[in-house]
Formats: sequence, C-alpha cells, structure tokens
Amino acid sequence: MSDTQTQSVSTEYRVLARKYRPTTFEALVGQEALVRTLTNAIALGRIAQAYMLTGVRGVGKTTTARLIARALNCIGPNGDGGPTTQPCGVCPHCTAIAEDRHVDVLEMDAASRTGVGDIRELIEGVRYRPTSARYKVYIIDEVHMLSTQAFNALLKTLEEPPEHVKFIFATTEIRKVPVTVLSRCQRFDLRRVEVSELAAHFGRIAEKEGAVAEPGALALIARAADGSVRDGLSLLDQAIAHADRDGAISTVREAQVRDMLGLADRALIFDLFDSLMKGDVVSALDTLGAQYRSGADPAVVIQDLLEVTHWVTRVKVSPASADDPAVAEAERTRGKAMAEGLSMSVLTRAWQMLLKALGEVRTAPSPLQAAEMALVRLAYAADLPSPADLISQIKAAPPAPRSPTSSPPMGGGGGGSVMAQATLNTSPAPSSAPQAYLDPQTQALPGPRSFEEVVALFREKREAVMVTHLMEHVHLVDFKPGRIEFRPSAKAPPELASRLSRMLTEWTGARWVATISNADGQPTLGERSKADVLSRPLVKAVLMAFPGAVVGPPRPAAEAASTLDDDARPEEEDL
Repeated sequence: MSDTQTQSVSTEYRVLARKYRPTTFEALVGQEALVRTLTNAIALGRIAQAYMLTGVRGVGKTTTARLIARALNCIGPNGDGGPTTQPCGVCPHCTAIAEDRHVDVLEMDAASRTGVGDIRELIEGVRYRPTSARYKVYIIDEVHMLSTQAFNALLKTLEEPPEHVKFIFATTEIRKVPVTVLSRCQRFDLRRVEVSELAAHFGRIAEKEGAVAEPGALALIARAADGSVRDGLSLLDQAIAHADRDGAISTVREAQVRDMLGLADRALIFDLFDSLMKGDVVSALDTLGAQYRSGADPAVVIQDLLEVTHWVTRVKVSPASADDPAVAEAERTRGKAMAEGLSMSVLTRAWQMLLKALGEVRTAPSPLQAAEMALVRLAYAADLPSPADLISQIKAAPPAPRSPTSSPPMGGGGGGSVMAQATLNTSPAPSSAPQAYLDPQTQALPGPRSFEEVVALFREKREAVMVTHLMEHVHLVDFKPGRIEFRPSAKAPPELASRLSRMLTEWTGARWVATISNADGQPTLGERSKADVLSRPLVKAVLMAFPGAVVGPPRPAAEAASTLDDDARPEEEDL
C-alpha cells in the first residue's frame, strides 16, 4: 500500500455515533441501574447464562452486549487477569472484540437470519469450546424477529448451555419475545436518556470536536433525539457540518439547528398557543404561515402545540413543575401564566383536538391546509363553555314561563303558513294541564278531573300511541274521577279500556275503571279540535280559495308519493 493510500485510510472520517461509542461501563449514558447490576454480578462471579437487553433504538443495547463480552473475556495487560468490570482495552481479546473480529464472539442479526436453520447452525457450534477466549459469546440483535420455530429450537440450549457459552439478546420489541425465552434470561431494560443528560453529553462531544454549541441548540438536538444517544449524535454530526465556521472553530447556533430540523421557533409556538386560546384566528393563521415560509413542517408545529398543551397542563396540576431547571426560563414563565388563566376543561379539550389534528395533517393532501383548519376549529372552540359549565348554567337559569293559552304566531303570507298553522292546532295545547291537578300540599297526582286532563296526563307520560287513540277513537259518554264511560270508534283497539284503567290506576295510586257504552257519546277531541279550526275566519277563507281541500293531519311523504302517478295531479289537498 502506498503512502498516499495509507494516509487516506488513517484520516478516514468516522461518524460521531461510532467514534464516541462507549468502551467502558462508566461511559454508558443514563444507564446507572444497569451498570451497577452488571458490575456487581461480574465482581461477585454471579454471571448468568443469558441476558436480555431491551429498550428504544440508540440507547446502547449492542454496545452493552459487546462490553459484557469484553468484561467476560478480558485477560488484562499482562495476560493473567480474569473477568473484570474494568476491561483493559489493550489485551488481544478486548482489541478483537472492539473491532468486531473476535472468532469466539459471534454477532447475529435476527432481522436477516430469522429461520430455524440459522439457529440450528448456531446450536451446532455451541458444543465446541472457544478457540482462544474464556467464553464463547453469542450476541443476537433484534431477537424478536426470529420465527416461532427458531425460538423453539433455541429453548433447550438456552436453558442448559455449556459452561463456556453465554447468550446476549437485544430487542426493541420485548412483547414479541416468547415468555418461555424471557424466563430463561436475566432481563435489563435500558431506559430513555433524559433531555438534560443528552444535552450535556452532546456538549462535551462538540467541545472535543472543536465546535461551540449554544445551549438552545443542544436542547433542540436532545429533544429531537427522543431519548436515543445514537440519533442525537447523528443530528449533532449534521449540525456541526451545517454550522458557521470561523477558522477551525464551528459555532452551532440554535436558529440553524431549528432550520435544519424544520422546527418552529419555541417562543412563536407559545405566541401561537396564546392566540388560539384567545380565539384570535387571524393572528394564529399569520403565525403559522410565517413559520411555514421559514421552513417549519405543519405536522411539527402541531406536535409543538401538543407539547405546550401538555406542559401548561402539568404546571396547572403541579405548580412545582414550573421550577424545573431543565426547562428554559421563558417557557417556565409563560407556562405558569397560561396555567393560571386556562381551565382544565379547556386544556384537555385542546389536547384532544390537537391530537386528532396531528393525524389529519399527516394524511392530508395539503398538510398546511389541514393544519390551518385545525387551528380554526381550536380557536373557535376555545371560548365555548364546557359541558359541565352548560349544565350548571341550565340548572341556575330560572324556568321559562309557560302560557297554555298562547298559540304560535301566524305566518305573514302564503297559503303554506296558514295550512301549517291549521295543522298544528288540530291537537290541544301541550302538557301544561297536568300541573293544574297537582295536589298543592303533597305535589302528588290525586287524579285527573276531566277527560282533557286524562289526555294531558298521557301526553306528559309520553304515551303517544294512547294519546292518538284517546283523541281520535273515544266518544266520551260520562266522566267522573275514577270512572270513565265511552263508546269506542271502529278503529279503536279492543284492549283500550283495560289499558286505560290499568295505566291510570298505576299513575294516580287510586282505582280507575273504564267501561264501554253503546250510547252515542260526545264527539272525539280530534273532531272538536277540527271543528274549532274550521270555524276560524282565516281557515274559511283558505277553503274558499282552495275548493276540495280538507282539514286533517298531513299524510307521510312516502304514502303521499305512492298514491300519485307521474302525470297525475291530486284531486284534493290536505290542510
């Protein structure tokens, strides 16, 4: 190899996620519980035959697996050491494992090798002792991708492996791993790294790379990393390349990182949320448009609004949250002020509407238009009272006065209004009558004192079928409290009298008897109402203007349509 080729290889750039991969347990970021358990187990010689490492992407599962392999096989600088919590990093085993070339440390990607044949091949090699290392270590990444047959083939070996074999599994989907496999492993959950820890870690790495990063820029990168160290380092790598350079120094600025990530200005997000809660639609849309023109993604804006809603709600529930030093001073101050001015019902309603809007923005043909419509809905709903407030207002409002003798206003013109009015008045006034026979002392129902009050009682009880029968098919012969004598029409149901007696007795608590008579009796209430309508001068004028029209209840539309042919005209009209 020539000198030029050697120089190009030695100066080949390594991304930050690989360059700053931890080489010791202490270098793992945010995994103190895991480090303490593993170091104590190795120091005491309590080494399990299998480990299950689970967590979100980029928190150090594969790195931890390699560290365990190094700790188990390290022999120290002088070559006579045993398993240690402090791998030396210089012995042949540590060096080979770090460079992924150790013959006794086998890494397998279950995402690409999922079949039972791959596991059988692995099991065949288990019975052979390691070539040079103390333990033969099998690292299986994304183990949840293995097939059911592959898991079954692994079970027996996993439960009773040879003393020289150790298994280390890593997965992001722990629920997809069979319980029979989990029960044979020691499980470690690697937690998401906090934003403050990530920001401090990225600041130290930026300093080593000869870059100066603003605290706001580091906070944006840490928040975008969502608990993943690897994702954050990739973003930091990109931010340093995007930064301003002054000689050998790169300055990572917050505004540049915001543009790089397509984020909206945090202060403007609070302004946007404030406008929405005040119902200022114009200001909210202007703010969204300005952010969109500067490169902000509408879906990210909605996500930021969700974060602000969550933050304000937390401050309202727990005011001590406003003193969190990890949150910027401006956010703490504004969040506290908003929490004092907004009710919990408004905040929870805003959360639900924004959560629904996020799905709409992600699937809409035009994300900006979907985001604008979501903001319009939220702004108009911000000043609406909650259901609980509405119920309280209804309970507190005095009841509207009723006038049983008043009738709806007549139309100003046209036959339609007159006919509608006539139809409405074919039935008696609604159920204000039962209030007349309430006992003034006990507010009980001693019983109706007239047949009209009987009909009003049935209407009050929402017995619409019985009201129709009593109005149209009952010719009253005699009425006394507790006794009704009537002649039913031909269309009356045969059980009308028994039902009338039973229901009145049940409702009033007194015995009522309804009997059938052969006497002619009085006209029905419906006939009397119709006669009253026909006696009105305005109805008489309508009947003279429309010869052949009759007064009666309107027929259903379907029934009326079925009686007419395409070319036929009705011979009479219902009034």
